Amino acid sequence: MVDTDRITGSAKELGGKVQSAVGDLTGSHRHSAEGRVRQAEGVAENVYGQAKDGLRDAADAAYDFAEDAYERGGHVLRRGTRDVSHQVAEYPLASLLIAGAVGFGLALLVNATRD
Repeated sequence: MVDTDRITGSAKELGGKVQSAVGDLTGSHRHSAEGRVRQAEGVAENVYGQAKDGLRDAADAAYDFAEDAYERGGHVLRRGTRDVSHQVAEYPLASLLIAGAVGFGLALLVNATRD
């Protein structure tokens, strides 16, 4: 999507070139100077529009990347949950012992920081 500042900037730049050329041909320093000023304004507005387009494109790309990462994270979480559930169902005693060991280790860490 092209920014309107780019379109109006290009139009001002072209108008300024024409006005400057007409001023040069007729010998009117006033028209020539006004044309150059108008041309410079058009160039500045065009560059501003290009910068806005670039930022908009970068924001869209960042949004797409974040959305993709969120979807992938959800898939990994569901797969991991399914795998853990399968392991617990297949080895319930080992799972209970591992959970107890992890709980005991966390209790030691919490108790050690209090003392």
